[in-house]
Amino acid sequence: MKKIYSVLVENRSGVLSKVAGLFSRRSFNIDSLAVGETEDRAVSCMTIVSSGDDRTLEQIEKQLNKKIDVIKIKTYNSEQSVSRELMLIKVKYNKSNRREIMENVDAMKADIVDMSENLMMIQICDTPERAQMMIKLLSGISIVEIARTGTLALPKCEEKI
Repeated sequence: MKKIYSVLVENRSGVLSKVAGLFSRRSFNIDSLAVGETEDRAVSCMTIVSSGDDRTLEQIEKQLNKKIDVIKIKTYNSEQSVSRELMLIKVKYNKSNRREIMENVDAMKADIVDMSENLMMIQICDTPERAQMMIKLLSGISIVEIARTGTLALPKCEEKI
């Protein structure tokens, strides 16, 4: 089971290290980690995706709440939130596979953001599952390099009337 933790922390040096250390000491796994400033420069938001059984996921939240630098924690599952990941994939192409690559890019609603004579860079911003699907589609082609951001998530919009 996976859970997404949106953790507001004080924007100071060493905070990321303390949070990562907590996961390491307790043998919790981090599937994805993304950190960035919020609208308040003194506060950062860490989006952490972790997996485990119910007890493990509950322990992660309790341990994070004990950290002094943690301001607030929100947890989401995939039904409660919208999540996205940015991925750049550089592939080697030739005349025979160029059309296939472009068809896959169109089908996945991705973009070609850079090209040279033999290399093409593709960008996809989608769910982590669809980013993984893009890798699978291009795995038969020569993938040169991949860079991924990690998951970002916000709760779904629910207006109370």
